[in-house]
Amino acid sequence: MTLPPMPPRPRWRNLALLALLLAPLLWPLQYFAERYYRSELAEQNRQTLDLYVANLFGTLRRYEVLPNILADLPALRALFAAPEDAARRDSANRLLARVRGETGADVIYLMGPAGTTLASSNWDQVDSFVGRDFSYRPYFREALAGKPGRFFGLGTTSRKRGYFFSSPVRDGERVIGILVVKVDLDDSEALWGNTPEQLMVTDRNGVVIISSRAEWRFRATRALDNAERAAIAANQPYPTQAPTPLRLDGDAWLIQSRELQEAGLTASILAPRQLIDRQVSTTLAVGGAALLALLLLLGLLLQRRRHYLERIAFDARARRDLEIRVAERTRDLETLNHRLKDEVLEREHTQQELVRTQDELVQAGKLTALGTMSASISHELNQPLAAIRSYADNAGVLLDHQRLDDARGNLRQISELTGRMASIIAHLRAFARRDRHAPESVALQPALDDALALLAKRRRALEVELIRDLPDATLWVQAGETRLRQVLGNLLANALDAVAEKAPPRRIWLSAEVTAEGVNLLLRDNGPGFSEQALRHAREPFFTTKTSTQGLGLGLAICETLMRALGGELLLANHPAGGALITLQLRGAAPGANLQSPEEFS
Repeated sequence: MTLPPMPPRPRWRNLALLALLLAPLLWPLQYFAERYYRSELAEQNRQTLDLYVANLFGTLRRYEVLPNILADLPALRALFAAPEDAARRDSANRLLARVRGETGADVIYLMGPAGTTLASSNWDQVDSFVGRDFSYRPYFREALAGKPGRFFGLGTTSRKRGYFFSSPVRDGERVIGILVVKVDLDDSEALWGNTPEQLMVTDRNGVVIISSRAEWRFRATRALDNAERAAIAANQPYPTQAPTPLRLDGDAWLIQSRELQEAGLTASILAPRQLIDRQVSTTLAVGGAALLALLLLLGLLLQRRRHYLERIAFDARARRDLEIRVAERTRDLETLNHRLKDEVLEREHTQQELVRTQDELVQAGKLTALGTMSASISHELNQPLAAIRSYADNAGVLLDHQRLDDARGNLRQISELTGRMASIIAHLRAFARRDRHAPESVALQPALDDALALLAKRRRALEVELIRDLPDATLWVQAGETRLRQVLGNLLANALDAVAEKAPPRRIWLSAEVTAEGVNLLLRDNGPGFSEQALRHAREPFFTTKTSTQGLGLGLAICETLMRALGGELLLANHPAGGALITLQLRGAAPGANLQSPEEFS
């Protein structure tokens, strides 16, 4: 008896068996796809990291040599000779503020050998460093030892992150101070856009100081030993003395790092593994689809051999489309890379142009101040010179009459006037460079009497009647003694010029009134008064209604500037009864000890 033939197996079973045989092919596809996309992502991240490191290096190197250069400036070194000198301290503060504005540094400050800040570019701000002790910072200790210092830390005063460069200020072999430049690193962090890749910069302790994720900042990427914890407690570089550990899942991130040995930093870029997994999944899906398509093609080949060539052409088109998409993605990445390089070069060129333009503006400002000072000196010294000439003539007459004591008195007055001329020159120099001095308590009546004494001879020659309505009690105002006399002398001289234009009687009224804010000194004459044009432009330099031989038009401009420097105000008006009315609004002050007797001609 013969066996019956076995029934043929269903075709779907054959396809399932074939699928089981071909399924292992997906494992090498996954391996090579992951290797390829990992390599592509690593190259892209390496280029991005190179750009960021170059930008960070450029920022730090731009300020690295600045402390050593500024340490040799005479205006800063002079402060160590007299740290309590307000004028030198003010000059150093303003120099550091100007350099800070020109270089773009965050803060520049000068420290004494004990660690106390003597001058700072933020001297006029709420978080000023002046008077603060930073001796606990490593950059101070390194500079005090004669070496340039570097340090990253969170400002204990400003609460802002920064990188510090320090340099010793030497007097021969001795270190007499330390100059520090703080660089703001927030801009370097802001350059990172909103991308899946994350930026992280760590210091020598492994603590994150810059990150595109705010929650990663000041967290430790590794365990800290006791020495590192002690250094953190002593140097206070972070907002906390015990940084919270940052536990990153090594399987979730692909990390590439670059050490910045000069700065003691490590820059890292972290790419989420999802970027690779997503592409590998896509590739596997495409591979699985291709495998399924192959199985379908084989099944259809068993059923319909005539469609075999058409299905193979379809599979080839799918592969070509995938290769085109990969090539397009690669070209897009290369284009983006070139664009980033061009933007970095353009920004560096713009910064160089800005520095050159700032240098030109500073030079133009110096030439303008020099012209103003020379014109002001010729105007301000005419009155003391006239008084000196009068004293000298009187001294000759007194010597002829053997009045030796009176002649010696005139010579003393000449000596005091020459001293005052030197003081006027010093204050005019300060006026030309916009210098400021701390106001002091000054007695108003003696300063006014002194200014009247300088003009006494001219007033008597013009037969000008002086009408005074001043209180007997001494009025104390907040001012500078020489600057107040300079203002009063200019205003009284202008009043004499005004009444000289009319026939007698000629009068000048002086009165004072005490207000809640201080003291108002009123000066009135019976001259022609101010014209409308003069009221609008009288405070402008070189505006004058006199001839070129009578004046330069600087008197009221100087008075206006000096009054604002003293915290007061100069008001110009015409009196209802005729003539000019000038009001000096001065701030009140506590009684001082600088009362002086009025100066009179011998």
